[in-house]
Amino acid sequence: MSSRQLYPSARLAVFSKLQRQLSRQPRFVIGLGAVGLLLILSAPMAKLRLAPAAELSEAGQSRVLPVEILTVEPVSGYEVARAYTGEIAAMRTSDLGFERGGQLVEVVVQEGDRVAAGTPVARLDISNLQAERQQLAAEKARALAQLSELRAGPRTEDIAAAEAAVRDLEQQLALQEIQRTRRESLYSQGAISQEELDEFAYGQGALQARLDQTRSHLQELRNGTRQEQLDAQRALVQQLDARIANVDVNIRKSTITAPFNGVVSTREIDEGTVVGTGQAVVRLVESAAPEARIGMPANTVNQLQVGSTQTLKLGSETYSATVAAILPEVDAATRTQVVIFRLEQAAVAHLSPGQTARVELMETIPADGVWLPTAALTQGIRGLWNCYVLTPAADGVTGTYEVQPQAVEIIHQEADRVLVRGTLQAGDRIVANGTHRLVPGQQVQPL
Repeated sequence: MSSRQLYPSARLAVFSKLQRQLSRQPRFVIGLGAVGLLLILSAPMAKLRLAPAAELSEAGQSRVLPVEILTVEPVSGYEVARAYTGEIAAMRTSDLGFERGGQLVEVVVQEGDRVAAGTPVARLDISNLQAERQQLAAEKARALAQLSELRAGPRTEDIAAAEAAVRDLEQQLALQEIQRTRRESLYSQGAISQEELDEFAYGQGALQARLDQTRSHLQELRNGTRQEQLDAQRALVQQLDARIANVDVNIRKSTITAPFNGVVSTREIDEGTVVGTGQAVVRLVESAAPEARIGMPANTVNQLQVGSTQTLKLGSETYSATVAAILPEVDAATRTQVVIFRLEQAAVAHLSPGQTARVELMETIPADGVWLPTAALTQGIRGLWNCYVLTPAADGVTGTYEVQPQAVEIIHQEADRVLVRGTLQAGDRIVANGTHRLVPGQQVQPL
């Protein structure tokens, strides 16, 4: 092989080898050899530099490159995953206090305890209420006894005693009548004065009045108890029942019970403190399935439906959640609506109110364009990109095409593909990769 047929890199290798060989020869031989070698190597390099650029371009275009292609399929939009952040909120949270004031004698629970609905939480002193109830119970017992007596009516012994009193007065009145006749006879004879006669006459009248009263009492006993008396006594019993019930309510209100299943979050007051009405003693957070409250734009909320299932991410864990409600009001500051997600029951033991929750939703963005792999694009001008479109070759060779650049604008990018828009038409064939090997007008053959 001659030195003209050597490539520049090969010629440099030969030059280095000859230089090492000449280094062992006398100095004048080395000089002559070096000059000759430079003349030999410079000739083909000069010829290479003088080759017309057009010939190289024609040589490159004459080669047909195999390329991978894809067919343009326009789309009307694309989906974007958007994340929205909110927080875990307990369904119910209550600051438990008493409806009446008093001295706190016992707090049954401690912070962090789990309590079931109806479980006692704290108690007040109720000794005064218990004494009041005993007094009312005694009054009620007496009123009930009187009511029973009225219902039974007068006893036979009372009626017999009244009858005997009437007979006694009747006999006394009969005797008084006889004695009056005698007094009148004595007065006519002048044996007694008018005053003595009048006193005796008035005594007879008083005796008659007593007889009438006794007869009326006897008749009352015979008639029995009046209905009005029974009603009045019943009303008295009911009044006492109401007062006892009121005391019982105050006794029940002296004990706080858990209104729902929950966890004691805070214990505010200790035993011995005199608390007022409504003063918080403990804070209870419901331990049922928690809720996640997440704010979202109105257009995203419109894509959700109540009852649909979504996936929520809390820290490194994911949980299934159901859209429980969509609040109608839009926050004036954030311009978002609150969506309430109800998490599965299994998440209760691992979540705490206030914990950050995140949901990712796929949002459809309307946009006309074409999906292309990033490898199909080359840098263009003015912020645009180019892709190569296949056109029939000018020489008419079957299966051979030429490539022409087509300017496109990137709308959206994800992973290894981009959504672009431009003048591409449905059915156009695009070079899928290897665009760095191509120049406008390059002949290619689809694989």
